Amino acid sequence: MDYESHAVALDRNELGALLVAAGVGSPAEHALISLLALNGLRSPRQPAPISSTSAWNGGHRTLTITRKGGKVVTIPLAPRTARAIDLAIGERIDGPVFLAADGRRLDRHGTGRIVRKVARHSGIGKAVTPHTLRHAFITAALDAGVPLRDVQKAASHADPRTTMRQSGPAAAWTGTPLTSSPHT
Repeated sequence: MDYESHAVALDRNELGALLVAAGVGSPAEHALISLLALNGLRSPRQPAPISSTSAWNGGHRTLTITRKGGKVVTIPLAPRTARAIDLAIGERIDGPVFLAADGRRLDRHGTGRIVRKVARHSGIGKAVTPHTLRHAFITAALDAGVPLRDVQKAASHADPRTTMRQSGPAAAWTGTPLTSSPHT
């Protein structure tokens, strides 16, 4: 396995510009970009329907999502993401959080179109995809000093090498050598 990522990376300024552009866009765009960039979600993973979406746990807003492989988990939300989701769902009390123009659940293709549109509006000249935002989340967390194990768990990676592979060049990690640990 090649342990060096070849994905497009965003630096801190580009990520900030993307979040600003999303914030001045529609509430749904802001919520979607926030979930991908500030919570590191994979693009096709949809939150649970609105009726069971938002909850509080230990003073933190949480969201129930379905992870890769069908595992249902509850994740803490960044405050900005929680506010954006509230604005995106408005007064709706059921149905999917993110809707396509035809009223159906937003799929991965629609997610990609929204990410590309917001990236263009932010002035980023790179080919930005939903997975680029996941990389940016991992890189920003490691840059901020979040322990590798916590970032690995947030990204739902079984192996810390996967987490390190997805971090950008700015996330130079100088800790102890990586070792495999049992997936929990």
